[in-house]
Amino acid sequence: MNCSNCGHLNDGGKFCVKCGHKLQEEAAVSQTAAASEYQSQSQPQTAYVPQQPNRRVRQAKKVSKSFFSYFTEGIKNPTATAHAAGESQFVNALITVILYALSIPIMLYVGWKLLLIQFVRSMFKLPIISEELAPSDMEDFNTGTDLIKATDINSIIHFNFTDFVFKQGIFIFIGLAVIIGATYVAAKFGKVDVSFKEFFSRFGTFLIIPTALLLIGLVLAFLHVEYFSYFMNFGLLSIFLVVPFTIASFKPSGTNGLDRIYSTLIVYVVITIVLTFIANGLGEEAKTIITRMGNSSELNDLF
Repeated sequence: MNCSNCGHLNDGGKFCVKCGHKLQEEAAVSQTAAASEYQSQSQPQTAYVPQQPNRRVRQAKKVSKSFFSYFTEGIKNPTATAHAAGESQFVNALITVILYALSIPIMLYVGWKLLLIQFVRSMFKLPIISEELAPSDMEDFNTGTDLIKATDINSIIHFNFTDFVFKQGIFIFIGLAVIIGATYVAAKFGKVDVSFKEFFSRFGTFLIIPTALLLIGLVLAFLHVEYFSYFMNFGLLSIFLVVPFTIASFKPSGTNGLDRIYSTLIVYVVITIVLTFIANGLGEEAKTIITRMGNSSELNDLF
């Protein structure tokens, strides 16, 4: 072992025979250095790999970006966007239909108090009622409406968001699916040669503007602006325009098919039936709300 102090080669022992330097410390240091060098060589070096975003997150961002572009283009150029919509736009059209179906019950959940006030106010304006009302009665009514607006009645009557929105949303989505299916069948009777996915994509693209009207109404409902009901009505009634626009956008492959006027009228009958069922479902929910209001002791204490 070479002495680190003088460099003399020693056969062994604890001390250098030439200078007397302790050799055990040198041996321990050299063994430790050799061991650490061996470990560093034996263990593989792992390169730093930057963390990649989740695949589902990337896919969701891609879909949302595609839908936003599709939706804004459908508002700016509805006819051209609809004519260009093929099977590749099926997912975007499906998202539009889902937004249309969900925005209605959410709007009603948020703004039902304003709708109730509007209804009662319209009743007060009827000649047969208004003539018998004293000015003090109208002042009491205005005070009561202000109190209703400022009170979180949903928590008092336990008006469940999930139970109302998702149940009615699914119900409306099924109704829309029936309308789209009836429109597709009517187009087929009119000798229109098109796949269902392409037809659905074009129908959903024409549905963009009615959906945009409903979304505007939803924002107004959150802001407690009473005019949200007008946007809701326009969005609902616009479905009667989407049907003929969709049917007329396809060229029939033959001349012996059902006339487009008759096919449109047949779908109108289906729409009327579907809207009747939806109105009955919402009417049942309204009855439930009114019943809960009447049975709520907390609400009665407010008045």
